Parts: sequence; C-alpha cells; structure tokens
Amino acid sequence: MSVDEQAAVMPQAVIDASMIEAMEAKVGARLRIDHSVNNEVASRIAVTKFAGGIGDINPLWTEPDYATGSPYGAPVAPPSFIIGCFSGIQFGWPGLGSFHSMSHLRFERPVYWNDWVHAECVYDGFDGPSPSTFAGRSVTDRFVNSYRNQHGERIATINWNVINFERGSALAKRGASGTAGASTDGANTGGAKASGPQLPHRWELDEVADIEARVLAERPRGKQPRYWEDVAEGDLVDPVTKGPIGLTDEIAFVAGGGTPIPRLKAHAAALHDYQAHPAWAFRDPITSAREPIYSVHYNLQAARAMSVPFQYDVGFQRQCWQIHHLTHWAGDHGWIKECRAEYRRFVYLSDVIELRGKITGKRVDDDGEHVVDIRTEAVNQRGETVMPGTAVVALPSRNDAGSPAGRRAR
Repeated sequence: MSVDEQAAVMPQAVIDASMIEAMEAKVGARLRIDHSVNNEVASRIAVTKFAGGIGDINPLWTEPDYATGSPYGAPVAPPSFIIGCFSGIQFGWPGLGSFHSMSHLRFERPVYWNDWVHAECVYDGFDGPSPSTFAGRSVTDRFVNSYRNQHGERIATINWNVINFERGSALAKRGASGTAGASTDGANTGGAKASGPQLPHRWELDEVADIEARVLAERPRGKQPRYWEDVAEGDLVDPVTKGPIGLTDEIAFVAGGGTPIPRLKAHAAALHDYQAHPAWAFRDPITSAREPIYSVHYNLQAARAMSVPFQYDVGFQRQCWQIHHLTHWAGDHGWIKECRAEYRRFVYLSDVIELRGKITGKRVDDDGEHVVDIRTEAVNQRGETVMPGTAVVALPSRNDAGSPAGRRAR
C-alpha cells in the first residue's frame, strides 16, 4: 500500500496506571522549554510581526513617534506579546490527543521594544482521569508560565489547562456515530452536532463585503482617555471582528511566534527532532511528508487524524484576539490587569468571529486602581459562543493624576 492510500494516523494510547504514575512524578517540575521559545527579544521586527499576526492595527505597538507621545513614553508590545515569546509546550501523555482548554493571564508590566523576555513553565499537575463523552477517558493538565524582563521584573503570569484524551477512542466513536468534532466535556473540541456544520462555511460575496467593511471600520480608542467615571455597568464594549479565518491567518500567527509546541523546522532539522520524539509528528498521506501534530491548525489530514473535521484555530491565538479587543476599547491610558477565557468550540477556517463584551461591575480594587469587570465572549456566524471569558481593566479616573498605563511606564 502506498502512503497516499493510507489515512493520516497519529500515535494512539490509552490512559493506564503506569502513565498516571509517570505524570504524578513530574508534578511541580520546572520544564525545559528552550525548544519552544520563539522570541527572546522584543525587537521592532518581532513586535511588528506579532501584532500583524494577530491582526492588531494599533499604532501604539508599531509606530515609534506615536508611542513616544503615549503614557508609556516609548514603543511597547501588545500585552499578548509574551505569548509570542513562549506560549506552551507539548508535554507528557504520549499517544493521547490534546486540546488547550483555558487560560488565565495576569499582566504586571509592559514590554518595551528591545526588552528581553525570560519565560519559565512549571507543571502544576493534572485532574482526572475522567470519563469523556468524546473519547473514553481524559485528563486535564495544569501549567503555570511566568515571564520576567532583563531587570528581573515580572511581566506577566499565565495559568493554562490542556485536556488530553484517548485519541483512538475518539476516532472509534466518530466512526461509529458519523459525527466529527462533537463536544468534549467543555473543551475546545468542536461544536458539530450529529450532522455537523457545513465546512468550509459558504459565504456569499455581499456577505463577505459587509464583514470586511466592518473590520476596516474598527479603530483602537487610542489617545483619547476612556475615563472610569464615563462608563457604567451594562455598557457594551465596542466589538472586534475576525474573519473569514483563512490559512494565512494561521501562518501569520505562527510566523509571529505563536507556535505553542517545539518550534517548527524543516527537512533534516525537523526529521532529527521527529526521530528523537516520534509523538511530535505524523506522516501526511497526501504529500508523504512528516508533519508536526501542530499542523492540525492548517493541515486537513492532521485535523481529521485528531478526530476534527476541518482545520481550526489555536487556543492562544484566540486569547490574543480577546486581549486585542480589550486594548482597542481601553485606549492608550488603560491597562488590562487580567483576563480569562475558555475555548469551548472550534473556530474553523472560513468562520467569522465577533468579539463582544459587557461591563458587569465597577470598583476600586485592592491596588487602589479604578477598574471595570467585563464579561467577554467570542461568537461565530452560527451564533455559538466559542470563547466565554472575563477581564479586569484599569481605566484612568478624573479624580487621579496620571493613568494606569502611565503608572507602569518605565
């Protein structure tokens, strides 16, 4: 049988006592992440590529003259840039499929152009095994990322979860039911019902024209302060639209540093890695090439081997959209203190996502800052919430000198 007559097959395993014992021994370990670090220096090029890779047009990140006149006094990176330095790692549970399911980010300081970003990742343990309607049994890993600059100052922290599932069981259930991409216990594992959505989504030209006009009309708040006194509980956050999601959107995110696994390589450099770590790759039956498991985000054969019907976005990519949405609304004087999101359904290539938000409360927090609590959501063209979330945003007050951004300026 030739390669192109075979289906793409990824390594498959079941959760057993020896696997659980091995992972329990790793709890608390500080992980080796050099192979998954994409940016160490916030150079002009690195920041510009990252901002472009998440579709953020804010001049605060890319135009030095503009940024010099901002509360920061110099060019800075988007808060989400740390994700483009190091986001995540492929770790443990060999032979299981996995989906990033949740992230909670806390931001303390801005990243200035030419800062060094030092990342660390600690394995915080796992929950389960638990029964899964999608794939036999699953376990949920917990990780903690921390980031510091060249002065040793903490920039940010990310707590993030990954659901690992028995890939063979998922494929068997899909084959038995004819369902691809069914819900997986709240994880970022689809949203197709028994019949599933039509993929790719078919758009009429006038629909696409309306979507693109909406995207082109969106602007960041910019220099005009959004004062805490001027917002009220129940106010809506200006929406931001992404899509229709295309292949280049995924490539641009990867090029900006978004790969949340061992960084992508080619030819001999890649094959040496795959020989040392067979679970990192599979053979594409169409091209016969070895492809990384990460290619589920742009390779149809990989997505199907992961029991998903079509290529889909990256969890951390979607988190970057949430942060982009918040910084657009807060303006140059605001500061995103924290945000949290769950990845409930896949965002497939060809989908359109609208990021929305609503203020649920106002208060002065324990740091003495005037903050608003926001409920966020990302909704696709089918009306499904693919990413519910929350955020805490500090805004300038008419009664205080300075601004949250200015207080964090170097």
